[in-house]
Amino acid sequence: MANGDKQDYYETLEVNRNASETEIKKAYRRLAVKFHPDKNQGDRESEEKFKEITEAYEVLSDAEKRARYDQFGHAGMGGGFSSGGFGAGTPFGDIFGDIFGEVFGGGGRSRAGRGRRGDDLQYNLDITFEEAAFGIEKKIDIPYNKRCEACGGSGAKAGTQPKTCPTCQGAGQMRFQQGFFSVSKTCSHCNGEGRVVEHPCPSCRGNGTVRDKKTISVKVPAGVETGIRLKLSGEGGQGAKGGSNGDLYVALSVREHPIFRREDNDVICEIPISFTQAALGCEIEVPTLDGRVNMKIPEGTQSGAMFRMRGKGVPALQGYGRGDHLVVAKVETPTNLNKQQRELLEELARISGEDANPMRKNFFSKVMDIFN
Repeated sequence: MANGDKQDYYETLEVNRNASETEIKKAYRRLAVKFHPDKNQGDRESEEKFKEITEAYEVLSDAEKRARYDQFGHAGMGGGFSSGGFGAGTPFGDIFGDIFGEVFGGGGRSRAGRGRRGDDLQYNLDITFEEAAFGIEKKIDIPYNKRCEACGGSGAKAGTQPKTCPTCQGAGQMRFQQGFFSVSKTCSHCNGEGRVVEHPCPSCRGNGTVRDKKTISVKVPAGVETGIRLKLSGEGGQGAKGGSNGDLYVALSVREHPIFRREDNDVICEIPISFTQAALGCEIEVPTLDGRVNMKIPEGTQSGAMFRMRGKGVPALQGYGRGDHLVVAKVETPTNLNKQQRELLEELARISGEDANPMRKNFFSKVMDIFN
């Protein structure tokens, strides 16, 4: 089929031009299963259709090729697939492994004897409100699997060596014929290692690793919050057979503070003041992250009034500046009044009248407007 006669790749995969990578992969998988030659043996039309959708996927699953196709169409593909067929000049083996790996028992990418990457580990670290605000360096003990010294990580008893797997002959894979495809499957006898241990090491029981513990220093940056994970590359489980170490993820949990709470980078603190302090005004001592600070409360302060101290909040994570410290005044109504206190308050109410309570006066004025 000439380039000018080729069907649009998006139409071939039955997706729109804005389809995501995941949508393209799902569409290819659905159509590939439908038109796979194993399910349509002897059907040349299905075989051609299978080649077309695979060609379309090979282009649209590659960001660079897709961009070129979107701009120039088939002319920008340099002729599409190689005339040598599947696997000739194309990453079809990778495509097949990604899409059908679980259908036929493995993607065919493993290599016998290749080093195995260590496990990724997670440690849950509990820190205080202040530690989260200003940062801290903590030492933590991490349990992990390390290479067995007795056998050097081979899993074989001292004086012996692992032997080539007799089932796969050291390949780590078994090959099967699926129609006109040759499909690889991980060897079940050696689990893809290509070798088997006949005489296991008594120290690690043939695993090649033993359980151990290491102490790591973790630098917690200023401004972190609960839920943030810190990644320490290479501090996870030790790799096997020369493989790289895994990573360590430190999940942070910030304990609640007895008087502070946080909103973004602002710290909020509720301060109780007396009825007299609110009415007459005063100067009070306020706790902040930086210590105690004196703050003036103006006369006539209402309960719930908020006062802002700029730059005394939490430092911005990986940024500049700090949030603010917000003080919320909570006016306490006096209780258990003695006779003299009651008489004084009653005299205050008589003398002041409604003018002493502007909010109350304004509220009832609105009520009158509504019902009159």
